[in-house]
Amino acid sequence: MRASRLISLVLLLQNRETMTAAELARELEVSERTVYRDVLALSAAGIPVYADRGRAGGYRLLGGYRTRLTGLSRSEAEALFLTGLPGPAGDMGLADAVAAAELKVLAALPPALRDAPARTGQRFHLDVPGWFRSAGPPVWLAELAGAVWRDATVEIDYRRRGREVTRRVEPYGLVLKSGVWYVVGRIDDTHRTYRVDRVTGVRPTGATFTRDDDFDLVGYWRNAAEEFLRDMLAARVTIRLTEAGLRQLRHVVHAPFVYAEAVAAASAPDDRGRVVTQLAVESAEVAYGQLLQLGPEVEVLEPAELRGWLAEAATRLAALYG
Repeated sequence: MRASRLISLVLLLQNRETMTAAELARELEVSERTVYRDVLALSAAGIPVYADRGRAGGYRLLGGYRTRLTGLSRSEAEALFLTGLPGPAGDMGLADAVAAAELKVLAALPPALRDAPARTGQRFHLDVPGWFRSAGPPVWLAELAGAVWRDATVEIDYRRRGREVTRRVEPYGLVLKSGVWYVVGRIDDTHRTYRVDRVTGVRPTGATFTRDDDFDLVGYWRNAAEEFLRDMLAARVTIRLTEAGLRQLRHVVHAPFVYAEAVAAASAPDDRGRVVTQLAVESAEVAYGQLLQLGPEVEVLEPAELRGWLAEAATRLAALYG
């Protein structure tokens, strides 16, 4: 445990040059007193850690000291090569760069760990595209990935609702979701999302843009995905659920927040342990397929049309099984 922490401390200083004891303590999730002891241990082991005094001081490594990756455990080395699984990086035109990086990491590993890439490749394979979807990357993905890396403004032609539009975009990032690539770009100070397979042309403008340092791609995507689902789930159905039905409901809804909201809106259990709640759904037709999976653990109260469909299905099932 401590050996791993000492290696992490050296790598932090190697990557960030200077850090205070408080900053190191936060990163390593230990007390500042532990940081002081670890720095003394590193110094005693011959690692050139130096303490700068004063308000702008902190710890740093002397003389451009660099550590080799000899501190990796077997599990860490094998996990590292999971990041190089073929697919997304190759789609973005980075296959050669990934291969070169893997060779350099492999050369830095001690001999006992050099079978890590082979062990990983024999045990894990990432097949990103969904079923019945073309496995090839979108035509303009590599060009957009290059623009993302260079912070280069581009003009894109985009198919939208049966027509083609042209947009001048500052591409902030790419997201791969369920086998579909999306580009997140800024247009007139607003971030928008475009499916890359609907892009029909990309043209460099010769201009670059300055990124907003506060923009968080992961946070943006999380919020955008939830907003998309909320817009899609515009209908409501009222249902009565048994205790088992309420537990099973999480497995048939589209998103975790739908289940959480249904549980929060549930009434107090009646004398048979059943609760009444509302469920956000895309449409009555989609809800029919979802709620049919719960069988006798759910009763639809509204809308009447959906209740009738399930009643008819129950009648047919009863006739089928006698």
